[in-house]
Amino acid sequence: MLTSGDVVELDLGVPAPREAGFHHPAVVVTAQRILDAEPSVVQVVPLTSTLRGFASEVEIDGDTLNGLERTSAAQCQHIRAVATGRIEATRGNVGAAALVQIREVLGLILDVSE
Repeated sequence: MLTSGDVVELDLGVPAPREAGFHHPAVVVTAQRILDAEPSVVQVVPLTSTLRGFASEVEIDGDTLNGLERTSAAQCQHIRAVATGRIEATRGNVGAAALVQIREVLGLILDVSE
């Protein structure tokens, strides 16, 4: 079963220009109460090891808990819904603090912040 904040491996497919694509790790950002119902589609934020310093990205240091080999950026501007069948494996979890940061940036992008 998936948990909010999980770092998963998945294939995002062939990207259009400027989109994240191909085989990438991503952070599951779907609310836990939704994940508990075992949905067939979840929301993810792709990760990249190319650090650009964009305000729409959250840097996450790699460690044994999240399964990332190096510092990566959660590309909140690329949030997307994916079928759970695309998820190949779970590497780890980013933890509560990083998940809160990602969700705050998503709130700003989607204009739903308090």
